[in-house]
Amino acid sequence: MPRHPQLNANGDLRHLLTIEGLPRDLIHRILDTAESFLGVSEREFKKVPLLRGKSVFNLFFENSTRTRTTFEIAASRLSADVINLNVSTSSTQKGESLLDTIDNLAAMQADMFVVRHGQSGAPFLIAQHVGPDVHVINAGDGRHAHPTQGLLDMYTIRHFKKDFTRLRVAIVGDVLHSRVARSDIHALTTLGVPEIRVIAPNTLMPGGLEQLGVTPYTDLRAGLRDVDVVITLRLQNERMRGALLPSAQEYFKHYGLTEDKLALAAPDAIVMHPGPMNRGIEIESAVADGPQAVILHQVRFGIAVRMAVMSILAAN
Repeated sequence: MPRHPQLNANGDLRHLLTIEGLPRDLIHRILDTAESFLGVSEREFKKVPLLRGKSVFNLFFENSTRTRTTFEIAASRLSADVINLNVSTSSTQKGESLLDTIDNLAAMQADMFVVRHGQSGAPFLIAQHVGPDVHVINAGDGRHAHPTQGLLDMYTIRHFKKDFTRLRVAIVGDVLHSRVARSDIHALTTLGVPEIRVIAPNTLMPGGLEQLGVTPYTDLRAGLRDVDVVITLRLQNERMRGALLPSAQEYFKHYGLTEDKLALAAPDAIVMHPGPMNRGIEIESAVADGPQAVILHQVRFGIAVRMAVMSILAAN
């Protein structure tokens, strides 16, 4: 069996590019490590020296304030030097190729690249190109993957639900354009979740879901019945080509998460959202701010999960 492209010869994590194919015990190790870092945020002095002397370059070819900020905080709490580059407005605009940009930054003694890119596969290309001592983290590539979001979602589910093997999980919304949905599905499957439902209009439902062990629903009420976890996705208007939806109001009417629709789920179901939320389109405020929502917990856990990933990479 060929070695996974993210793992080194010893089976240790060298890059984090996708959750697909990651061994279950490695995912649990990341989540366990994150748990140990949660306490750092509660301290008066919020730093540990694990990445002291290391340089982490945040390379964001696409905007994402929340993801970039949590990576920046995570690296800073590990005592790394953090360099933020909004590459979409710099060298590549002047015609420099992606790999030329990477070579120039590597010459500045970069130890780790955190890469968000609009093209699926760009972080893989960078990972194949860099030297053996440089690590690459995929912070979202095209429609393909967003592994740290998937991992922080798994941490959130484990925190509130403990046992993955007894859960029904529903992923609701713009699945077609969602790299988060793909990462979540791979992680949930690997961690042994017995029932994963995807709920979306036909125009936002990708093909081939059944092969991933997922049950598709086009009826939100039917799909939400008795689920333990509801992951609501952002409607990604910037990625849509053509009229995939009649209107935002029509979408909310049929697929927006409201209190009465959530009542069909298990009484102790949790509601998650990767952010940023479109209130009144994907989710109503009464749900987003309600007792079952764990959305702000996801953000807090995300820092610890990204600290865990960086510390594990730096140790290999």
